[in-house]
Amino acid sequence: MKNRYVAPALIGAGIAIALYSCGSTIPKKANAVNDFDKAKYLGKWYEIARLDFKYEKGLNNVTAEYSLNDDGTIKVDNKGYNVKKDKWEESIGKAKFVKKDNVGMLKVSFFGPFYSGYNVIAIDKNYKYALVVGESLKYMWILSRGTTIPESVKADYLIKAQEIGYNISDLVWVEHNKAN
Repeated sequence: MKNRYVAPALIGAGIAIALYSCGSTIPKKANAVNDFDKAKYLGKWYEIARLDFKYEKGLNNVTAEYSLNDDGTIKVDNKGYNVKKDKWEESIGKAKFVKKDNVGMLKVSFFGPFYSGYNVIAIDKNYKYALVVGESLKYMWILSRGTTIPESVKADYLIKAQEIGYNISDLVWVEHNKAN
């Protein structure tokens, strides 16, 4: 009689562990920024380039705005202009630090308890440009506080991404031609 409860309990525990750990990984050759300053990272960022995926397909003028929630998590407000539908799209989520809040390793959720990795692996000292990767080689973003990025920073970030194993020829270079 007791055996019939063991399997559901083990499955439940497995799901709980999987959900808890979801989004807490980083690609093998990547390292999250240490001495990360959460306060300096908050604010508006423009997406300069990305590896495309279904939630951003067809979007230009993409921005991400980060602000502090009352509970200490970070509000993530992503916006982009869908060219085909001729309208703005927005997705709001939250981010949490995976380790300490001075390590640029976070997990982000837009769908309830499901999190994805968000790892800041390069950032300049003034927090104007950032290279962010997901938990696998399928996700990467180059961000800037403005709609452009200096060629030298771009080149450095592309070299770093390639050394980690990213296929930089698959990057989508985002157009910024509408105000949001």
